[in-house]
Amino acid sequence: MPKEASITRHPSHVTEVSQAIERALDWLLRHQYPEGYWWGELESNVTITAEHLFFTHILGIGSQELWEKIARYILSEQRPEGFWANWYGGPGDLSTTVEAYLALKMAGVDPNSPPMQKARDWILSQGGVEKTRVFTKIWLSMLGEWPWEATPMLPPELVLLPDWFPVNLYSFASWARGTILPLAILRVLRPVWPIPEYARIDELFPRGRENADFSLPRKKSLWGRFFYGVDKALRIYERRPIRSLRKLALARAEEWIVERQEADGCWGGIQPPWVYSLLALYALGHPLESPILQKGIAGFRRYSIEDERGFRLQSCISPVWDTGLSMLALQDAGLPPDHPALVRAGMWLLSQQIFVGGDWQVRCSARPGGWAFEFDNDRYPDTDDTAVVMMALLGTKLPAKAKEFALSRGLEWLLGMQSKNGGWGAFDRDNTKTFLREIPFADFGELLDPPSVDVTAHVVECLGRLGYRRGFKPLDRALRYILREQEEDGSWYGRWGVNHIYGTGAVLPALRAVEFPMDDPRVQRAVDWLLSCQNPDGGWGEDVLSYHKKELRGRGPSTASQTAWALLALIAAGKARSDAVQRGISYLVSTQTPDGTWEEPYFTGTGFPTDFMIRYHLYRHYFPLMALGRYRRTVEGGTG
Repeated sequence: MPKEASITRHPSHVTEVSQAIERALDWLLRHQYPEGYWWGELESNVTITAEHLFFTHILGIGSQELWEKIARYILSEQRPEGFWANWYGGPGDLSTTVEAYLALKMAGVDPNSPPMQKARDWILSQGGVEKTRVFTKIWLSMLGEWPWEATPMLPPELVLLPDWFPVNLYSFASWARGTILPLAILRVLRPVWPIPEYARIDELFPRGRENADFSLPRKKSLWGRFFYGVDKALRIYERRPIRSLRKLALARAEEWIVERQEADGCWGGIQPPWVYSLLALYALGHPLESPILQKGIAGFRRYSIEDERGFRLQSCISPVWDTGLSMLALQDAGLPPDHPALVRAGMWLLSQQIFVGGDWQVRCSARPGGWAFEFDNDRYPDTDDTAVVMMALLGTKLPAKAKEFALSRGLEWLLGMQSKNGGWGAFDRDNTKTFLREIPFADFGELLDPPSVDVTAHVVECLGRLGYRRGFKPLDRALRYILREQEEDGSWYGRWGVNHIYGTGAVLPALRAVEFPMDDPRVQRAVDWLLSCQNPDGGWGEDVLSYHKKELRGRGPSTASQTAWALLALIAAGKARSDAVQRGISYLVSTQTPDGTWEEPYFTGTGFPTDFMIRYHLYRHYFPLMALGRYRRTVEGGTG
C-alpha cells in the first residue's frame, strides 16, 4: 500500500518542488535502457499466465518447473476470500478465478489445500463453470472440460466477405479481428487436447456435469435476439456446410493469419490473437517444428517475467508509449533538448516509425507513418502513440532532416486516420458498428474501436504543439467532437485510462495547446468538477468501477498518476497558484519515496473497461514528474 500523505503545509517555495523533480529525474534517467528506450511492466490479471500454462500443455512444451513457477505467481495473487480479481482491490471475477483454479490444479497444487478449497467454494457460490464467459469456455472446450457445441458459432467464411458488406472482418476492432478469425478456425475444427484425469474440474459444476446448463446466454436487445437467431441458423449450416466454400474459407483464414505474424513472432503485439493464432495453425496441421510456430513460441520470452513471485506473462508490452511519455516528463522537468538521454531516446523512436501497410488501410488512404505501442507491431500502429511520440520528438534536438521527415509523415498519417465525427480511434478509422456488440460471442471486452475523447485530445495537443490553431479544418472538427462529448458534470470519459480524471486530464492540456479560451464556461465546468473530486489528503483518485457507477466518477483513493492527471488539467486551465493545485503538489512531494519515485498498486490503465484493466508500472513515475515540472515552469514563468 502507498504510504499515507501527511499534508500539514504547502511546499514553502519552488525549491522543495525542485528537489522532488531532481530526485524523480535521477530515478528516470537511471532506468533508461542503453538502446535509449524506457520500458516498464504492463501488469494485468492472472488469466494471461494461466492461459500460458494451458497453451504449453496443448503444444506439449510445458515443464513441471515452469508450471510450479506459474502456480506460485497465481497463488500470490489470490485474495483472502478465495477469488482472483481483474484489478487491485477489485471484486472477484468468476472466469478469472476458474482459469486460475484449473491452472493450479494442472500444475499439481493439492485440491484439498486451503487456497484451493476457498477458491472452489467461491466459484460454486457464483454459479460455477456454467456462468463463465465465452473465452473461458473456449479454453475449457480445447481442454475437454466444456462441449464445443455450447460455444457461439464463429464461421470462418467471415474472411470471405468483401469490405463493403455490412458485416465483415474489418467491421471489428484490430484486436478483435485478430482474435475472432483464429477462434473461428478452432470452432470449426473443435480440437480437444484433454487434461490429465487428476486435473479435471467436475467439482466446479454445481449440479454435476451431467445436469449442467450448456445453453448460450440470451441478450434481450433487438440486435441480441437477431444474432441469437443467426447463431441458430449457422448451426444448421454447420451440419452440412458447402464443402468447397468451407475449404476456401479455412485456406483464406490460414493465409490471413500467417501474413500477419510480426517480426518477433507475435500477432498484434497482444496475447489473445497471438496465442489463438498459434493454436489455430497447430490445429490446422502446422507442426511444432515449423518456423512460424517456433518463432511464435520464442516470442513469448520477451513478454515473460520471472522473479521471486514466480513466472508471469504480460498481455502486451509498452516500450514506445513509455518512451514517449518519459521524454515528455523529462522535457517538462527542464532537461534541455540536446540532453544525451533525450537524444538517445529520440533516435530510437525515429527507428521505430512504421512505413509499411496494415489493416488500417482498408478505410484510410494515407501513406504509412505512425508508431505502434510495442517493439514489433508494424501492422498495427496507433494514433495515441503516434501523437505522443511526435510531441516527444518536437522537444528533442535531432538531425533536422530526419526529424522533419518523421513529423511530416506522422502528421499525414494522423490526419488520414480522423473519423467522420471528428475524433480519432486508436487503430482504425470509423470503426463504429455498435450493433456488433450484441453478437453471442461478445460477453467480454470490446469488439470495436470507435473514436475516444482521450485519444482525440492527445492528437489535438500534438496539433497545437505543431502550431495549428482554430481555423484548421481537422482541428475544428476534433474540437467540436470533444466539446460534444463533455459530460453533464463537466468531465470527459476516459477510454484508455481510469477514467473521467484521465479523460479530463487529457482534454484541458489539449485545449490550452491550441489556445482555446480557458475562461470558456465549458472549461470552467471541467475545473469545478476536478475541484469537487479532490481528496482530503490533497490527491485525486478514481475507482475502476466508475465505468459502471456514476457516483464513483472521480472518487477513490489518491494515486500518484491520477493526481498528476488532475494537476495537469488544472495547471493548463490557469489554476497553478490555486489552493487545490498547491495541495495536489504537496501530495506528490510528500508521498515521493526516498529513491525518487512513487508507490502505486492501483490499476489506472484501461484495456477494456472493467473487463481488462492494466497497471502500467511507469505511470506512477512519469506522470507525477510531468505535473511537478509543468507546475514549476508555470509558477516561475508567472503564468499560472
